[in-house]
Amino acid sequence: MIIKICIGVLCGIGLFMILADHFRIPYMRTSKAVNNLAKQQKEKTSSIDVWLSSVASFIARKIRLNEFKKAQLESDLRTAQMDITPEMFMANAIVKSLIVGVFAIPVLFIFPILCPIIIFLAFILYRMNMKGISNRIRAKRAKIEYELPRFVFKIEKSLMHSKDVLEMIESFAKNAGPEIKHELDITAADIHSGNTEVAITRLEARVGSPLMSDVCRGLISVDRGDVNTVYWKSLSMKFADIQRQQLRLEAEKIPRKVKKLSMCLLFCFMLIYIVVILAQIVSSMGVLFG
Repeated sequence: MIIKICIGVLCGIGLFMILADHFRIPYMRTSKAVNNLAKQQKEKTSSIDVWLSSVASFIARKIRLNEFKKAQLESDLRTAQMDITPEMFMANAIVKSLIVGVFAIPVLFIFPILCPIIIFLAFILYRMNMKGISNRIRAKRAKIEYELPRFVFKIEKSLMHSKDVLEMIESFAKNAGPEIKHELDITAADIHSGNTEVAITRLEARVGSPLMSDVCRGLISVDRGDVNTVYWKSLSMKFADIQRQQLRLEAEKIPRKVKKLSMCLLFCFMLIYIVVILAQIVSSMGVLFG
């Protein structure tokens, strides 16, 4: 068994070194030096992370995507605020799955029956990494929607004395959360450099939320000079109801957590009593048989 393990490990290392030399993957020291020189950052970079990044960069140069999939991934990456190319995103997912998949080589010599399982796990990891961007976008959208009621309330009050859409956006962005602040800052920059309606339409497309679409339609109407105070009042009531529902859902999750903690506390109390009773029984038995 030990001989099989050694053969499997040596074969895996040898195959890896041959492939690394064939594809001219740089050494860790070279990658780390280039990375630190390019970024000029003070904190130290992990050698493993730098080397894996170099492998991903190599794989990214070999990936070819069709125009539709590339455009869709670029849009998702911009929405998720991930400053990498679609090819690099796919390469990172491939590298992470290969870290697990490479263990299939030594396992093939030791426990061949486990080899398909490891390959399957590597494939599952790849799919999870590819879907990770969707989860990130969903989380960001939820945080933006959580702040929209306050944004609508701000607009409703501002309409009493002003119809300057840019001023509304910039004033709210100063005290907003990081997710919606990022989007509003981009929109404000677009308004400064171009058309207000186009900038708001881009905001709606980036966020991709039906609630944000309602807000954007109202802002476009304000920019056109329409008197839509009734629209904003009804929208404010609608968003207030949605916020109450969100708070109710959050409140419903708390009893479950409390119940789990209560059960743990009850178990600890029972364990204390059991230990005390057992200690008394053992001491009593010692007196009886002593």
